[in-house]
Parts: sequence; structure tokens; C-alpha cells
Amino acid sequence: MADPTPLMALLPDIARTWRRPGAVQAEKIATGREDLALMYLMLACGLIFVGQWPALQRRALMADVELQPLLGASLMAWIFVAPVLFYAIALGVRVAARLLRRDIGGFAARMTLFWALMAAMPAWLLFGLTQGMIGRGPSLTAVGAVAFGAFVLFWLSGLRAAFSAARPSTVVR
Repeated sequence: MADPTPLMALLPDIARTWRRPGAVQAEKIATGREDLALMYLMLACGLIFVGQWPALQRRALMADVELQPLLGASLMAWIFVAPVLFYAIALGVRVAARLLRRDIGGFAARMTLFWALMAAMPAWLLFGLTQGMIGRGPSLTAVGAVAFGAFVLFWLSGLRAAFSAARPSTVVR
């Protein structure tokens, strides 16, 4: 049987990341496919945008404002601005790694960040749903802490995998 395409393996890989984040991140880095990294980033940003719809609807109803401008601003932020910011963060991580004399490479810096965002997506979707249905309170804080904590854990596990996979020849001396 042929190996599944990377897109078909998306959901099982997300589930595996919640169990063994470092191993999955190492596999993602080993692909070396920049197109997959970009797809993960854009898909994650798109899903975060969709996940905000319940909260934006709640805000529109509570403040008696139109929903469309809120959706437009959120679309602009998550589809056009956030990807550029995530690329800048990945560049900052690469520069910081080089300053520490541990170059992980640009692709590894990007893939670890983008996959961490994608893998934490179930928690981010739950955060948006909680924000829209329940609103502010301890439940939203708890779900937000889980979502952010999962993202940070996945990202740090990926960076650790990238550092351990870096060949001595790529280390800046």
C-alpha cells in the first residue's frame, strides 16, 4: 500500500503530536518541503479565523454592531498579516539560534513554528467556541491556557528536535 500524502495524514499527525510532539516535528523537518510548511501556516491561520466566528458573532450581538466589518478585520488580520508575522518570528528564532552558535536552518525554524500552530489547532478551535458560547471567565482562561501551552510545548519540542538533528557541519563556530 502506498504512503498517504502529507495532506491525508494531517489529522493523524495532529493526534500523534499531542502524544509525541518531538518525533512528529522531526518527521516534518525531515521532509524538507517548504510547500508543506506554507500550507500548514495558511491552513492554521484560516482555521483560527474560522474559529473566531462564534466570538465575533457574540461581540456583534452584545455591542449591537454589524458582523461583516468584524469578520473583514479578522480576515485581514489572520489571512494577510499573521502569516507575515509568523515568518518574522521564525526568522527571529533562526537569528537567535545563530547567535547562540546553533544554526538550525531557516526551514527547520519555519516548520517547527508552523506545525506547532497547526497541531495546537483543536485547542484554538475550542478556545474560539468557548469564547463565543460562554464568554469571558474561568472556562475561557483555562481553555486559552491549554491552547497556548500546547502551542508552546509543540514549538519547543520541535526546536529541540531541530537542534538535535542539526549536523555538526551546519553549526556556526
